[in-house]
Amino acid sequence: MKLYSGDLLDMLIYFGINMVFISVIIRLLYYRYTQRTEYVFTYYMVSIVLFFLCFTLKKFSLDIGMALGLFAIFGIIRYRTQTVEIKEMTYLFVVIGVSVINALVNETMSLAELLGANLSIVGAIYFIEKLVLSKGKIEQRTIVYSELENIKPEHYDQLLADLNQKTGLDVTEVNVQKVDFANQMATITIFYRVTQ
Repeated sequence: MKLYSGDLLDMLIYFGINMVFISVIIRLLYYRYTQRTEYVFTYYMVSIVLFFLCFTLKKFSLDIGMALGLFAIFGIIRYRTQTVEIKEMTYLFVVIGVSVINALVNETMSLAELLGANLSIVGAIYFIEKLVLSKGKIEQRTIVYSELENIKPEHYDQLLADLNQKTGLDVTEVNVQKVDFANQMATITIFYRVTQ
């Protein structure tokens, strides 16, 4: 094993580029628009480990079986303790994709192409988050509601008005999940618009 390789400087440069773009994606886009911190650590660590894994493995000539085995490893990694929402899974895929792109750069790819690919991904995320979804994304919440008279279909508009007044949210839709006539309570799911 050599003590030093000429690829060390390349690795540090590409790792720096990767961390800049991953930080923009995670901190300036994902966290800004979701305000969720529980996946920030995961996204950073997946990006860092995957970058070094891909950068290290590109120095070896892998046969097709080994390459398929690596993809199988990533295929079995799942979050089994809780359901992960589609948006979080999409950001995880973006983080993985950006890290692989930045790690597998070779001499046939120019710095302009690398930066262009990263900027295109960041730009697409920004465009969708800011210009498409910021007009008011819909979130949901399950609550217990005590005005059973309002859950009748003919009083739907009255139900919306009452929920808007009581919750202070811009409720757009209501689904009745369960009605408990003995306790005069209903479990309902409200869908409300959140403006950025």
